[in-house]
Amino acid sequence: MNSRIALALLCSLLMPLIVPVPSSSSDMPTILSMRKRAQVRDAWLASRLDKVIPDLMRREGVDLWVLIAREYNEDPVVETMLPATWMSARRRTVLMFSDPGPEGTVERLAVSRYDVGENFTGAWDQSMEPDQWKRIAEIVAERSPKKIAVNISPTFALADGLSSSQAESFRSALPELYRERIITGERLAIGWLETRIPQELVVYPSICRIAHRIIAEGLSSKVIQPGVTTTSDVRWFYRERIRDLKLTAWFHPSVSIQRNEEVEGSFLSNFISKDRVILPGDLIHIDFGITYLGLNTDTQQHAYVLLPGEKDAPEGLRDGMKIGNRMQDILTANFVVGRSGNEVLSRSLARARSEGINPMVYTHPLGFHGHGAGPTIGLWDQQEGVPGRGDYELFPHTAYSIELNVAVKIPEWGNQEIRIMLEEDAIFTGDEVRYLDGRQTELILIP
Repeated sequence: MNSRIALALLCSLLMPLIVPVPSSSSDMPTILSMRKRAQVRDAWLASRLDKVIPDLMRREGVDLWVLIAREYNEDPVVETMLPATWMSARRRTVLMFSDPGPEGTVERLAVSRYDVGENFTGAWDQSMEPDQWKRIAEIVAERSPKKIAVNISPTFALADGLSSSQAESFRSALPELYRERIITGERLAIGWLETRIPQELVVYPSICRIAHRIIAEGLSSKVIQPGVTTTSDVRWFYRERIRDLKLTAWFHPSVSIQRNEEVEGSFLSNFISKDRVILPGDLIHIDFGITYLGLNTDTQQHAYVLLPGEKDAPEGLRDGMKIGNRMQDILTANFVVGRSGNEVLSRSLARARSEGINPMVYTHPLGFHGHGAGPTIGLWDQQEGVPGRGDYELFPHTAYSIELNVAVKIPEWGNQEIRIMLEEDAIFTGDEVRYLDGRQTELILIP
């Protein structure tokens, strides 16, 4: 019997007897109390509404934006506009933004039974008009908008929050004159969700640092005992550690292995692989993301388990990391305001291939959602471009998960081809792409 297989079988018998001990990190950034988090998020919301909304409405030439949501079926945009203490909308919550023009202040109204926090003034007195839809129609007629934007989009799920029943009720409530002025609010919705304000960008690096610290804890000898610990053990360590820190995960972590003398599996097998015992000589891959203060992280890194007598990873793996970093540089160098996601993708792939790199790019926006609003820059199965979502252009002050992989051959592994899969979070200022908390340039080593 192959000695590695025998070792794995022995380790599987020992697994129930050994449980990784959660580690602590003295340099973990401060994590706020729930009360303080609510205060921070509400302050950010007030600032975003004051600044982002007027800029967006004037950029897109829209003078009335109507958002309609019902309890437990919230529009993704409405969810980001509710006070921190609201867990959902109330019955039917209707938010309206009315722009009188560059010299005026954008009016914020809630056609609801009461104010929506401190940012939306209640505009419906049931004693005067019991029918909510009639009151909505009155407000529209009073302001006589030229364009009425609603969140309907065949392209972006995050901009498609208006349900069919509510869309029909809204149209039916309006006079014919205003029905003809209804347009998609797609670009308003995406612009609102993707734009990061200065206050958020002060804190976002710390959020990414928390994620990096948790990743480092899991990819260490405090959690991984080669020959005993399995990939599932590490996944569930991360889930428990995230909960211990009073944070949440927006997806279940992925932990997978690439190993010498194994035929390369499919790309997807690196994310949905079965539970495996971690052994010396393994290249470990982690895909990990947390949610904190309403913002998300998305990170992929690699660790190498040293063989007896080794002090570093094989040179071929280290060189692979350098190629992965070079691919990141190629991609981020192509971020230009106004350039579409598909153009960034095609330019980056062409440059990489001209340098002899075998790349795959699937970078996505990041922010209120892990797979956030904004231009899609490739999908793993659509390297020729992504119609619709990839045609949206880049704007400044937006965040991205710089996600990609490169296929490289490892001389020490008989020229076996593996994938270096990297993902780090960054901000696009409009002039440059800047990693929020740096990026991995060296393999994490596990003794």
